[in-house]
Amino acid sequence: MRIGIMGLGRIGSFHAETLAGLDGVDSLVVTDPVAAAVATATERFGATATDSPEALRAAGVDGVVIAAATDAHPDLMLAAVRAGIPVFCEKPVARGVEESQEVLRAVEGSGVEVHIGYNRRFDAGFAAARRAVLSGELGDLHTVRSTTLDPAPPPLAYVAVSGGIFRDCGVHDFDIVRWVTGREVVEVYATGGNRGAEYIREAGDVDTASALLTLDDGTIAVISDSRHNARGHDVRLELHGMKDSIAVGLGDRLPLRSVEPGTAFPAGTPHTFFMDRFADAYRAELTAFTEVVAGTRTSPCTVADAIEASLTAEACTLSLREHRPVRLDEVRK
Repeated sequence: MRIGIMGLGRIGSFHAETLAGLDGVDSLVVTDPVAAAVATATERFGATATDSPEALRAAGVDGVVIAAATDAHPDLMLAAVRAGIPVFCEKPVARGVEESQEVLRAVEGSGVEVHIGYNRRFDAGFAAARRAVLSGELGDLHTVRSTTLDPAPPPLAYVAVSGGIFRDCGVHDFDIVRWVTGREVVEVYATGGNRGAEYIREAGDVDTASALLTLDDGTIAVISDSRHNARGHDVRLELHGMKDSIAVGLGDRLPLRSVEPGTAFPAGTPHTFFMDRFADAYRAELTAFTEVVAGTRTSPCTVADAIEASLTAEACTLSLREHRPVRLDEVRK
């Protein structure tokens, strides 16, 4: 099949490399406002260069991958849907809830599959955790803990347009908690602080944040996010049930140092980058998209799924700002 890629920044270039290595992908068509990025893709992957999204869509692509800036997501998605082309789009659907809902209304009933990129759903550990929950082997859950700790804060230019730590970082925790547990978030309470990177404070954001989520069956989920984890990129999930408890991310590359006497865990080199931690998941995610394009499966993460994660992020952002619990009904449009 022939796949188009719109946006060749860090993640778009990574996706191009991954797609070029998939057996089911015969050729790539690319576009990006930065000519050097396009030239690199054509040289490395033998991709066909186009000078606009319109030209890319007209190039006979079977599916499109959107890795452009967030502001461009809605227009690029909807143009592809109108052309009848299946879409993979990096999160979020749009910058705000209202615009995301507009995209959802346009996509529903179109008959065109749209797959939103939440890569943790394709990580082997998270997938095993979901199976353990759904099989009942853990019993009823009572506590979930999801952690995302980055090794260093993003640059000011990114922070200024990210929408805040919950919309940019915590949203991955919100999606995976919902997906693994099969439950919906009904209420949140969030807090945050600034322990470094003064430009994050000046941008009106926090660099470290936590949230308590109440799920619709009474399970409590504890979310912990930070821009500062000098030891590496730490992503974990704990699930505690009435019958058993399990964890994702407790491998030898866990960026956390045990000081228990006689303990050598973890023994490996810590993960230092999200693309390192989730390389296999990204490959599985894009393989799934090729199956969506081929018509052998439906979208494994729909626009509606992505909106639920974004709603939780909106509720946490409001809770952080107003120092109070927020029910998700308050932020639904």
